[in-house]
Amino acid sequence: MTEATTATTDGVILTDEAAAKVRDLLEREGRDDMSLRIAVQPGGCSGLRYELYFDDRQLDGDVVRDYHGVNVVTDRMSAPYLGGAIIDFVDSIEKQGFTIDNPNAGGSCACGDSFH
Repeated sequence: MTEATTATTDGVILTDEAAAKVRDLLEREGRDDMSLRIAVQPGGCSGLRYELYFDDRQLDGDVVRDYHGVNVVTDRMSAPYLGGAIIDFVDSIEKQGFTIDNPNAGGSCACGDSFH
């Protein structure tokens, strides 16, 4: 895992690499009005699954953090499940994509898409 931009257990932590990838994706789309939203929803084989997507809305009660110009937004219902979770971006021969290391997850399924 790469070094986190900010060490905090108060919210989601976005690494420098993940922030750079988000900025790159938004620039390619010509969008500077969107945030990276992470949420937890019921589902998956372990009970809860992550949702990670771009959003141009801000809802009442959202927790918003800025990482070098990238806003990371979490809704108030998901925030307790995601405190201290680190979002990273990995680009290697084995895998490419965003990863989530969540200290609140008691366990996860084999595919890694859901947790409890």
